[in-house]
Amino acid sequence: MDLETVRTFVAVADAGQFQEAAAELGITQQAVSKRVAALERTLGVRLFTRTPRGSGLSIDGQAFLPHARELLRVAERAATSVRAGRRPLRVDVIASRGAATGLMRAFHRAHPEIDLDVVMLLDIETAVAAVRSGTIDASFRAVAAPGRPLPEDIAAVRVLDEPLQLLTGPGHALASARSVTMDGLAGHRIWMPGIVPGSEWGAYYDDLVAAFGLTIEATGPNFGSDALLDTIADTPALATFMGGRTRLVWPAGHGLRLIPVTDPTPVYPHALLWHRDNPHPALATLRAHLTAATAGQDTAGTWTPDWVIPR
Repeated sequence: MDLETVRTFVAVADAGQFQEAAAELGITQQAVSKRVAALERTLGVRLFTRTPRGSGLSIDGQAFLPHARELLRVAERAATSVRAGRRPLRVDVIASRGAATGLMRAFHRAHPEIDLDVVMLLDIETAVAAVRSGTIDASFRAVAAPGRPLPEDIAAVRVLDEPLQLLTGPGHALASARSVTMDGLAGHRIWMPGIVPGSEWGAYYDDLVAAFGLTIEATGPNFGSDALLDTIADTPALATFMGGRTRLVWPAGHGLRLIPVTDPTPVYPHALLWHRDNPHPALATLRAHLTAATAGQDTAGTWTPDWVIPR
């Protein structure tokens, strides 16, 4: 059913005359007549009867009128739901406790008037496909991993370099250190279950191992952060890397230690990805917020793989 014919029918019903309805709609009286006739053919009934004062609703027209008004209201609500600025901004943050979530929480505090829909997608292929299809508006990722150039319609900007810290239990040999150098980590077992081969963070840690000769173990099932913290607390032979902006809480009895890593400090490069043709106005607001919030980061004395996009 053509909504324009329905809209014309309602206009004639309200005006009581084809001529007045034509003036209201900004079209000719002949066009109004053609639209009403087309709707009547679609429905198989007469909607109006001629009266001395103009046009009155037939019995079928009276029955159809409330439904016609509802059709137009539903159509308007449908259009409003996707108009610029009316739909929530959908952003992928990968994980609920990571740095990207912290950035989006700060954005929400700064712009509470913007509706947000936060999602968590695991791998970059899924995230890029979602950005390209319009399922999400933006995603935080480390780009671009070797051999995986972004599609030309995807834009990216590096927004945050997150320093890695060493997390140890109380019995670890480095637990009392105020800081540790990358060379000082040689020979220590760094346990990081859940690294997916071929993923962006997998490529990051592969390069970290190659650059500094570290021993990173990804063995065993990944039972989540709570199980990781329990194991690190109870196993003096193991340590792990933790992002400086990762928000984790552990029992006081664990005695865990977060130790800065220096000479150089490895940083994980978070970038924001979006479709170049995405018209959502809140996306521009998010990009401006991130630019201002992460300006002036000190990159001296840090390390990233050579494949990450420049700042």
